[in-house]
Amino acid sequence: MPSIEPAAEPAGGVLTIDCGAVAANYRQLRTQLGQARCGAVVKADAYGLGMGEIAPALAAAGCEDFFVALIEEGVKLRALLAQAKIYVFNGADGGGADALLEHGLIPALNDPGQIAAYARAAGATGTSAPAVLNIDTGMTRLGLGPGDIEALVAAPERLRGIDVGYVMTHLACASEPDHPLNRDQLSAFARARRQLKGVCDAPATLANSAAIFLGPEYHFDLARPGAALYGLVPHPGRPNPMAQVVQLQGRILQVRDVDSPMTVGYGATHRVRSKGRIATVSVGYADGYGHGLSNRGSAYIGDIRVPVVGRVSMDLITLDVSDVPMDRATPGAFVELIGEHLSLDAVADAAGTIGYEVLTRLGHRLHRVYVGGAD
Repeated sequence: MPSIEPAAEPAGGVLTIDCGAVAANYRQLRTQLGQARCGAVVKADAYGLGMGEIAPALAAAGCEDFFVALIEEGVKLRALLAQAKIYVFNGADGGGADALLEHGLIPALNDPGQIAAYARAAGATGTSAPAVLNIDTGMTRLGLGPGDIEALVAAPERLRGIDVGYVMTHLACASEPDHPLNRDQLSAFARARRQLKGVCDAPATLANSAAIFLGPEYHFDLARPGAALYGLVPHPGRPNPMAQVVQLQGRILQVRDVDSPMTVGYGATHRVRSKGRIATVSVGYADGYGHGLSNRGSAYIGDIRVPVVGRVSMDLITLDVSDVPMDRATPGAFVELIGEHLSLDAVADAAGTIGYEVLTRLGHRLHRVYVGGAD
């Protein structure tokens, strides 16, 4: 990510989002996939980073297949990308089926009820409606189970009026390359596709970000990366092949001298042991800097690591800047909270959570700066 000067606006924190890095990550994943198509998951407002900026950058990089969770997200995306194929993971039921057809969205059909509702809506229009058939192979979340597949094979007319573009499944443990469930699910998916032969002979989609790196047998015809696009490591504990996308900086409001027996923050959870200095920074859990980073997180001022001391509060954190030259830790200066020295995954580890949660919680109170976007 290029070095960005903090905004001159009176923001407490600055979140810089590199759309060019997202596009570069997409191109790298597409190369990794060989002949398979590469889509992009932009649900939850592009993992909190702004679908309005991220999706056009991905489209400019060549992406044609986009995935969201909710119909409402698909409608918003359609307004941005008129020609894209937009898939809705949570599928169709009741009036939702009509909205899918109206906006040209492609649902994942997750259960017999959704299949029936979508077939009725398609029948009312007299057209063939596109869809994805979702198979549960071990996630035990959304998708058709073995009994549902048997019922579909016994009554294939249930798919009348539905044009199944892909058969889909989702791995539960793709981020753990050696987990036996990966192989089990791959085998279960193959069995389900054999069962459906003659009823639904569509291409297949399985791989999320992590599964792309499990090897070609997991790639099938279309991959659905999400987290890796935004810079998260596909396989924790291994080197991250993805470019970093976000940088979070917080503004110092105040620096004060401290000494024992003073305490810092709510609950007096940090006790000052000797003379030093505490900087108060205008970012807190309302901005997505999680409470779990209390007394565990870090920041950087230049190349100097400074620890978070005391509890993270709604609007503020406190840092021990005793080892930082006084002229570098001053009111108005910025500290790095996520960036060159602190990856999203490192921050998540310190908070006891996952990088997905850190990303999606980054608040809109932060001043956002987008760089490297589509022209």
